[in-house]
Amino acid sequence: MTADITPDRAPARSWLPGFLALGVIWGSSFLFIKVGVAELHPLHLTLYRVATGAVTLLVVLALLRDRLPREPRVWAHLLVVAAFGVALPFTLFGFGEQRVESMLAGIWNATTPLIVLPLAVLVFRTERLTVRRAVGLGLGFAGVLVVLGVWEGVGGSHFTGQLMCLGAAACYGVAIPYQKKFIAGSSYSGLSLSAAQLLVATAQLAVVAPLVAGAPPVPTGLSAKVVASVLALGALGTGLAFVINLRNIRVAGASTASTVTYLIPVFAVLVGAVVLDERMNWHQPVGALVVLLGVAVAQGMLGRRRPGPVPAVAPAARAAEPAAQG
Repeated sequence: MTADITPDRAPARSWLPGFLALGVIWGSSFLFIKVGVAELHPLHLTLYRVATGAVTLLVVLALLRDRLPREPRVWAHLLVVAAFGVALPFTLFGFGEQRVESMLAGIWNATTPLIVLPLAVLVFRTERLTVRRAVGLGLGFAGVLVVLGVWEGVGGSHFTGQLMCLGAAACYGVAIPYQKKFIAGSSYSGLSLSAAQLLVATAQLAVVAPLVAGAPPVPTGLSAKVVASVLALGALGTGLAFVINLRNIRVAGASTASTVTYLIPVFAVLVGAVVLDERMNWHQPVGALVVLLGVAVAQGMLGRRRPGPVPAVAPAARAAEPAAQG
């Protein structure tokens, strides 16, 4: 199944519940990160999260009688995709949320498509820069400046945290076009490639985390809410959400499924406000709307419907080009 042959017209009742569930799960991920980094080093949180997600997808893989990739070339490329698509961005969001609100991290996640496009055009040569996309990029960049509140000056821990979240989105900007160029043509399913990607990321983190942050704490030494957050990030945000997303692509089509990108920051803001009692300055939600407008223009969502990128926590190669989630 590819994005080109996936239907985009189906009764809303057949895909809308899963679509909304996906927005809730991925939007809530930033809440779980905030809770997790209260007791865990960001590297340890990412290690536990990715390992849980890998186990979840391996179980699904076994149930569906699918298999992991067997070509060394694919595994070599997955080293890059796992680092820039999983290990680095998940960790950077963790570091960022030690300094900023979870809802603000969710907003920064929405800038991913704006970073993907110029890299895809200039570096990986997988896309063409059109006038529409250039206008969308300009709007998105203006929105980024509004979110940052550059007229108030720069500096401080909060500003550093925002840059870390932007850096996480930039990592996705490398991973997504790299995957499209070097892995998307393989014969393996998106589920197979995502499970392999999480396995590679787990191995990378298992080496780096003890060197940088020391030995990971045993789960029994963590509070129940942190353990629950790790399980939610791994099993739900990476496992169940991926399966739901694949179903949305199959039933509603790639372009419809990709619009979940616009729901993620909405739910991130709602959950952060209701559960953590977080608040934002006026310019942050305004800037987020400008960013989303830029994304919509760049992706052609405001005009004729066209197949667009498909979001996934662990990007799926054959299903479609993914967006990202923290």
